[in-house]
Amino acid sequence: MTRLVFLVPGFFGFTTLRAANYFQDVEHVLRRALKQRGVAARIVQCPTQPTGSIVRRADSLRRHVIGHGGLKARELHFIGHSTGGLDVRMLLTPGVQIAPDDTAQRIARRTRTAISVVTPHSGTPLANAFLTGQGHRLLLLLSSLATTSPVRAAAMATTRSIAVLTRMDDWLDRDAGPLDRLARALLRRISFKRNDPTWKYLEDIASDQGAVLQLTPEAIDLFEASVTDRAGIDYGCVIAGVPEPHEELRARALLHPQRVALRGLFRVLHGITASSRKQYPSPVPASVVRRRLEKKLGFALDQRTNDGVVPTLSQLHGRVVHVACADHLDVVGHFTLAAGNASDWLPSGAGFTPDAFEALWDSVAAAIAGR
Repeated sequence: MTRLVFLVPGFFGFTTLRAANYFQDVEHVLRRALKQRGVAARIVQCPTQPTGSIVRRADSLRRHVIGHGGLKARELHFIGHSTGGLDVRMLLTPGVQIAPDDTAQRIARRTRTAISVVTPHSGTPLANAFLTGQGHRLLLLLSSLATTSPVRAAAMATTRSIAVLTRMDDWLDRDAGPLDRLARALLRRISFKRNDPTWKYLEDIASDQGAVLQLTPEAIDLFEASVTDRAGIDYGCVIAGVPEPHEELRARALLHPQRVALRGLFRVLHGITASSRKQYPSPVPASVVRRRLEKKLGFALDQRTNDGVVPTLSQLHGRVVHVACADHLDVVGHFTLAAGNASDWLPSGAGFTPDAFEALWDSVAAAIAGR
């Protein structure tokens, strides 16, 4: 009988694509932390539908768990990053009907922990932006940046886009502008051969974007009303956020135009995510929890605080396993000091370090080990 730990990717999810790995070094660090606690486990990275609906993603996860012997395992543990945390919650919901058989319930009965990492449990305003025409182009741009270093390198020729990228009051209203030119410049570096895995990945995004609508704060309201926690499972969450970016462009920054361009893109994403919906706010934690979060983050926490993709308060569900001053991708290993600047395609300036990365996943290992 085995102990299985499943790593479930989020929006734009993949396992390995070209030189990119979604959970960059997570498996190695987590396995070592578990071993130090005397826990032997097989860690499995799950494929998923990049932007497909949560129901379809949950069913894909169900089939993957079965394929890796999950119905025979002694115990199961799930770690879902971003939307992956919602996939896990849906799969484990009592009485859920995502398949014509009882396999989802059998999986749930073997599950001991379900940990969500920077998951939009209350939705994210960024999803609302993706529903616009400009938002669809931004969606394609972000998925391209996430997958190939050649695409990231192409951003070096697009520094003229910075001025518009950092003006968040009107960028969505433009029919065509620097953002579109940035997207076209980046996508020009992709090989569109039939056997190119990047093109297949982008094709999947174009064909099914169900999660975009479902992740809006308005739509996630229905998700929260219908998806419930299962008794006997330890639900936990990893929380992250970064200070609001305010720095001005300096002359020496022009020596690194790729980073300048991507930093400008991060400021756009952060600004959109900070525009919380008054009718559908994220939950406000008790004062003692709020003080704990602020102490760990190192700055004040409010409805605008986010990790560049998900509001920090939206990430709360179950007990708090870990809190980090980090952006949405830092937590899965895509940060500057991990493997040079090329690994950090969403530079937030959070200052996330290898030690912080190991501390985060050590906390996750402790939750899995039950201590």
